[in-house]
Amino acid sequence: MELNDRTIKKIYGLIAFAVLAAVIGFNYRILLVLILRLIGYTTPFLLGAVIAFVLNVPMRRIEKLLPVKEKNRFRRPLSLFLTFLFVIGILLVVIFVVLPELFATILSLQNSFPVFFTQMKDGAENLFYRYPEIANQIGQIQIDWKSVMEHILEFLSNGAGNVISSTVSAALSMISGVMTFGIAVVFAIYILLQKEILSRQCNKLMRAFLPDKVNARTLEILQLTSHTFSSFLAGQCMEAVILGSMFFVTLWIFRLPYALLIGVLIAFTALIPLFGAFIGCAIGAFLMLMVTPFDALLFLILFFVLQQLEGNFIYPHVVGNSVGLPSIWVLVAVTLGGSAMGIVGMLIFIPLSSVFYSLLRQTVNRRLLQKKNRNHS
Repeated sequence: MELNDRTIKKIYGLIAFAVLAAVIGFNYRILLVLILRLIGYTTPFLLGAVIAFVLNVPMRRIEKLLPVKEKNRFRRPLSLFLTFLFVIGILLVVIFVVLPELFATILSLQNSFPVFFTQMKDGAENLFYRYPEIANQIGQIQIDWKSVMEHILEFLSNGAGNVISSTVSAALSMISGVMTFGIAVVFAIYILLQKEILSRQCNKLMRAFLPDKVNARTLEILQLTSHTFSSFLAGQCMEAVILGSMFFVTLWIFRLPYALLIGVLIAFTALIPLFGAFIGCAIGAFLMLMVTPFDALLFLILFFVLQQLEGNFIYPHVVGNSVGLPSIWVLVAVTLGGSAMGIVGMLIFIPLSSVFYSLLRQTVNRRLLQKKNRNHS
């Protein structure tokens, strides 16, 4: 092999890569600690970037609706202000719609709990009367109440200090969380106000340090990723509204209690792909169980019917079409994402799978076209 300058550079590159891989392999624990510490330091800015990306979806549409004027310095701040107003307005509407229903539910439960426990007591007494051997078995159970009380007192005496320290830690964590969120919101505002400038700076940086082909391909992938994630957010919100409306109308038709509260609750929890509505199902079934057990049973039946309709038809088509991912791969992405990263994985894996699917489809079509051209030639 001829040792020219190009070959020597390749050898140096391989040696540097081998040394770097060996250093990382022997010190991977220290590297992981440094990465986690770096993520902790940059958490407000990462959160701010996520907030900016989410708010940019409605902000772009609001900005398009505003009149276009040359040298209009207030168009961007106005669109950002209207975006915040829109988001806060939705939250306030939901709060003012849900709070009265929630208070009415609490008052209703206050009256339902005694009735429910009275029914449970009567049922238990009837059961023991019909099957006295159960009462005999329970009567044979012996409990050392002295030992139980000693353990409880020991736990309370030893746990008092832990409770105080846990309370202080929780308060400090809450303050830190509020400060982090505040910094993230401010950082998101700066990003949204100067997104074109930041985009140009990143583009210049990539052009300076990356080859032209790599730079062009990277920009193409980033644009595809941005478009896919934006479409996914819009589709997910639309699907949540559809599902919440379905539950509200169905519960209202069947004259079941808490129709509005459960509809709004399921709409919010449905932002978690496919499985989030089950949280609203559990809460709704518990509320109805306190009023009428038969209503809770009917609600569970209606829930599973609507959930099957939503999971197999509405969600894959609404969200799948918005991100350009076939229905079967939406289900696969949600399952894999949930297994790997929980709720966050469910939210991330669908658009990531869509990006991977689009890139793979482009590569496959290009290679098939090249193969067809070679065969014809």
